[in-house]
Amino acid sequence: MPTIHLTTFIAAPADIVFDLSRHIGLHTESMSKHKEEAVSGIRFGLIEKDETVTWRARHLFKNRLLRAKITEMKKPEMFTDEQAEGDFKMMKHEHHFKPCDNGTIMIDLLHFESPYGSVGHFFNSVYLTNYMRRLIEHRNQVIKDYAETDKWKKLLQK
Repeated sequence: MPTIHLTTFIAAPADIVFDLSRHIGLHTESMSKHKEEAVSGIRFGLIEKDETVTWRARHLFKNRLLRAKITEMKKPEMFTDEQAEGDFKMMKHEHHFKPCDNGTIMIDLLHFESPYGSVGHFFNSVYLTNYMRRLIEHRNQVIKDYAETDKWKKLLQK
């Protein structure tokens, strides 16, 4: 099972980075290239523990649905979302936020398993793991851009 481990430094407080990371609208913006949109469950604002969101998007030449549930949350330290329904055999994304002197260290751990046995394992190794890494890196850059400017104030209305 592949695991992607990414660490991103963001020059902003952990509570701001935490809220931006669970904001439905910002996620939608970060995945606009894939026409990703929330179609059921929580569709706007901040998602909370035990809530679900269903995303519709175009990935890998196909329209896809993925329903994710927030299964764990410790504000503003971490939250975990897991696939409740979708194309993966299993998908779990842990988001961790560590305050430091000049900002926040954001850590993503994405664990996933593709269906189709050895064919899925081969696809992961030659393509899907890098594809998923690039998606998260892009999403993290959007979060960083918002957190390190005044854009977050309008989005979070603080």
